[in-house]
Amino acid sequence: MWTGRGKTAIVGVGYSELTRHSEKPLGLLALDGCRAALDDAGLRPDQIDGLATFPEAPFLGAGHKDGEDIVSVEYILNHLALAPDIRWYAQIETGMIASPIIEAVHALLAGACDYTLVWRAMHNPRGRYGAWKSDRAAGDAQFIAPYGCTGIFQWHAMAWQRYMHLYGASREDLATFVTNSRRNANRNPHAYFSTTPMSREEYFAARKIAEPLCLFDCDIPVEGCVALVLTTTERARDLPNPPAYVAGYGQNTSRRRSLFHYSQDDYMECGGSLATKLWASSGLGPHDMSAAQLYDGFSPSAIYWLEAAGFCPQGQAHAFIQDGRIALEGELPVNTFGGSLSEGRLHGMGHIAEAVLQVTGRADTRQVPDASAACAIDGSPMLRGSGLVVTREP
Repeated sequence: MWTGRGKTAIVGVGYSELTRHSEKPLGLLALDGCRAALDDAGLRPDQIDGLATFPEAPFLGAGHKDGEDIVSVEYILNHLALAPDIRWYAQIETGMIASPIIEAVHALLAGACDYTLVWRAMHNPRGRYGAWKSDRAAGDAQFIAPYGCTGIFQWHAMAWQRYMHLYGASREDLATFVTNSRRNANRNPHAYFSTTPMSREEYFAARKIAEPLCLFDCDIPVEGCVALVLTTTERARDLPNPPAYVAGYGQNTSRRRSLFHYSQDDYMECGGSLATKLWASSGLGPHDMSAAQLYDGFSPSAIYWLEAAGFCPQGQAHAFIQDGRIALEGELPVNTFGGSLSEGRLHGMGHIAEAVLQVTGRADTRQVPDASAACAIDGSPMLRGSGLVVTREP
């Protein structure tokens, strides 16, 4: 078991408005999220001496202009009245938001800082993006783009097609997952789709993005920011909210074995590697989780995570999610806040925030009774990912 288990905690959660397009610049939305997290933690900005973020822009070709499509450590440093001497910072350029949180945990354990603010600010540009715009394809793309496989939508669609072939799954199974997430979002006031229910009929009527995946199998791009405050367990005792103790974590990346980033053959190997570290470090297992927040940039990813993390055997997740098993009142509530599919695309920050709210008993009408432990896993199990286990007790 990890020697740092239960020695740090997440003590504040803050949201800005999450909307499709905001009149506010992204930098101001980030400040809203950070200030909300500090207020929630009962801390002043000048008590923060550690900063961390994952500032990746949400689309290729972005300008990476600070305060407009990314929000860097420097931006927050220049616009919040933080401690005069920031003792530690990290700006993680790869992976997802769990990675800078893991780094923040290490910094706190090492005594490099006392209170750390971590944020994920997301920009949603107007117009279309992600479409193939060139009449030329270079590098790996020259072998796959001529066949219409030009991006992440098609990669995921091919992988899910193979999953259906191997295990007898169907789009009916994805409909179960997606509509369950929407029901949960309808109890989450921060969710983009908080007031928009969705029926199975509406799911099947949605336009296809890449056969067999439809619009509602994709996360909803939003603009906004979610921020967290972390500190040591000792300091957390003096703060107003119950802490969510960091019990364990896992990370994984892997070598590409083909031209495709998201090969169906990789998900158990890559995801299983992360899950092994997650459970070993926390001393807990999938059956100890009161809720699971599983990354769902595309709906099949969460299905794969159920298997790779050991919640059910390989090839059985599409059956496992039926009969209300992953509903709020089910045996394993999954994505209790609506996930990226319904709250909005935050590259995993929403998943971690929800895990914190669940184990601290602050999830309002979507609260899982007596939630004592929750995991939040970011990324696709097929290529890379990172995750945390948080607990009610250290």
